Amino acid sequence: MSKLKDYADLTRFNRPIGSLLLMWPTLWALWIAGQGSPDWDLVLIFVLGVFAMRSAGCVINDYADRHVDGHVERTKQRPLPSGRVSEKEALALFIVLGLLSFGLVLMTDWQTVLLSFVGLFLAALYPFMKRYTHLPQLFLGLAFSWAIPMAYSAQGGSLLDPILWMLFVANALWTIAYDTYYAMTDRPDDLKVGIKSTAILFGRADLFVIVCLQGLMLSLMLWIGVLSNLGIAYYISIIVAIILFYKQFQQAKSRDRQACFRSFLDNNRIGYCLFAGILVGYYI
Repeated sequence: MSKLKDYADLTRFNRPIGSLLLMWPTLWALWIAGQGSPDWDLVLIFVLGVFAMRSAGCVINDYADRHVDGHVERTKQRPLPSGRVSEKEALALFIVLGLLSFGLVLMTDWQTVLLSFVGLFLAALYPFMKRYTHLPQLFLGLAFSWAIPMAYSAQGGSLLDPILWMLFVANALWTIAYDTYYAMTDRPDDLKVGIKSTAILFGRADLFVIVCLQGLMLSLMLWIGVLSNLGIAYYISIIVAIILFYKQFQQAKSRDRQACFRSFLDNNRIGYCLFAGILVGYYI
């Protein structure tokens, strides 16, 4: 039981915020591609796939950071740096989760299967980018957004549909914004150990850039609503998202670690608020 708890800590299965932030855009894509009536078997496949692949991403991220996390206050008690899980166990767990995710993708069509290889590449690439570029959040945005073309393809939508790629870009911008809040919590430690992030790159302009990214994201989501003929409920959800983003900004103004972390967590409400707007928008 102790080892199972260690594995749960390593995969973040007991802290599903990352899975939820990955799930909501996937559901946006399924509902929009299905024009409000997605196939329920695909919904189940992608929800399970989101949790499995995000867990795999956490494992490979911690493996990549195994020699760094011990020097960061927030991460020094994670299973790998604390020695509760070995490197071999972590790699074996990553392979198992990757195979589970691939098994789920095989239940879709060949085009989605091919797209999944790009998603796997992005998920494996992201953890190593923080050593070479100040834009690891951009690579996370691409990895977290790749489920959108996969869901669109599986639901029968065209990969040439401009709405698909607008949704992709909108989600990538949103991911960079909320992960910058997350990176702001670790900025002092990251500077000491040499880890790069957008929080370090943006410096004192961090909140300004986050607000700009959020504004661009909502502008694209508004345009998507117009092109998809979504109802008034969707536009109400956009207004609610603006209010929630403003709350995040006010909360993080002090740049206190815990305040920035709460602003990061608050993005779950953005995700399900916009999903509710899409869901209701198709039925009204």
